Amino acid sequence: MIAKLRGVVDSRGEGWVILDVGGVGYLASCSARTLDRLPPPGQSASLLIETHVREDAISLYGFGDADERDWFRVLTTVQGVGAKVGLALLSALSPEQLARAIAAQDRAALTRAAGVGPKLAARLLTELKDKVGGIALGRSVPGETRAAAEADGPGQGVLADAVSALVNLGYGRSEAFGAVARLSREAGGDDVSTLVRAALKEFARSAEA
Repeated sequence: MIAKLRGVVDSRGEGWVILDVGGVGYLASCSARTLDRLPPPGQSASLLIETHVREDAISLYGFGDADERDWFRVLTTVQGVGAKVGLALLSALSPEQLARAIAAQDRAALTRAAGVGPKLAARLLTELKDKVGGIALGRSVPGETRAAAEADGPGQGVLADAVSALVNLGYGRSEAFGAVARLSREAGGDDVSTLVRAALKEFARSAEA
């Protein structure tokens, strides 16, 4: 089983790269994110590899870091998500963005990936919502997002209400969720209006930057 390759980038195209390792060219399918981080042909590179073996083919999938590889493994456990869709999701969203989208139950964010419609997005959210804080995803989930996703009691309702208010004002659900969770953790806000005002100020500062 191939788990890692280090060699020279031979050639690359949309969704793939050939890595020359000691004179042997290995074809690996990759997300756009991983491909963008690779050096040009002729320079050395390394990839973490996920090997899929079938009766008629052996397929290699390459990843620039462990977070992306672990997400690929988790995503492809969901019914209807094969390797192609898994890479499409990782091309559209970074590991951190995926974690936040699932924690926020943001269906629209997932449908940005090619091949992911509303039904598949809903299935992903349902099947993965309990895994956001798991070991495979732990490195990708900011502490404040994970804490908010796992919160119990009255505070959870405050966070949900603040996120809902921001979404109604036109902000994306994942964006709103991330800001509210972070502000709640940093400032200890337990009031909806306070959290919403703080989030709006943060968005305004970001827009001016």
